[in-house]
Amino acid sequence: MSALPANVEQIHPALWRASQLARGVGRTVATGDDARSAELPGKGWPVGTMIELLPQQSGVGELRLLAPALATAGQRQIVLIDPPQTPNVQGLAYIGLSADRLMLLRPSRSADALWSAEQVLRAGTCAAVLLWQKHIRQESLRRLQLAAKTAETLFFMVRPLPQAADPSPAELRLALRPADEALSVEIIKRRGPAAAGPVAIALRPSAVLLSPHGRTRRPGRELVVRPQETEVFHA
Repeated sequence: MSALPANVEQIHPALWRASQLARGVGRTVATGDDARSAELPGKGWPVGTMIELLPQQSGVGELRLLAPALATAGQRQIVLIDPPQTPNVQGLAYIGLSADRLMLLRPSRSADALWSAEQVLRAGTCAAVLLWQKHIRQESLRRLQLAAKTAETLFFMVRPLPQAADPSPAELRLALRPADEALSVEIIKRRGPAAAGPVAIALRPSAVLLSPHGRTRRPGRELVVRPQETEVFHA
């Protein structure tokens, strides 16, 4: 009988110790931020699996968080399914996402949105799929995860932050909260040890905030910018 290797991960690339980040995760796409990449198995966004983004509220910066990866995905289409607001074409173009590469789907029912996402994933012809859902059953999550495994596509499921307490087949789950001129990203699930704490990611501002026609401060009143006004969506 041959002796076992000194390191268990040498048996198969998919094996990993709970005390270390997984390495055999397949192809990944760079996140555009070294601090964030260092916390992810494979040092990037994993392709061919479901990634869950759980923002505290819509528009905290989830699209700008993904922009570096989406902008480098070649000329293949990026599919947005049932986003909470209408995408702002000028804002998306500012962060590197041309309208020519975007496909917006507005299914009338949640079941149709899930079906659409599954079919796009199984087709494997798009660079990325982003699906927004407030309520989704476990069996639907499992179907989407299986569909994601069949293609080399970036797949992001965006759900409300309270859903972080529910189980999920996603291999990577991130909680997103607004921070001072940044986005606080907390890894709540990954293939590896628990993360030490959230990472603050400085976000590239949207074109709205750089407009020469910005709001004027009124004397005696503090200007409050809501998270939705800093994201690349129309209100």
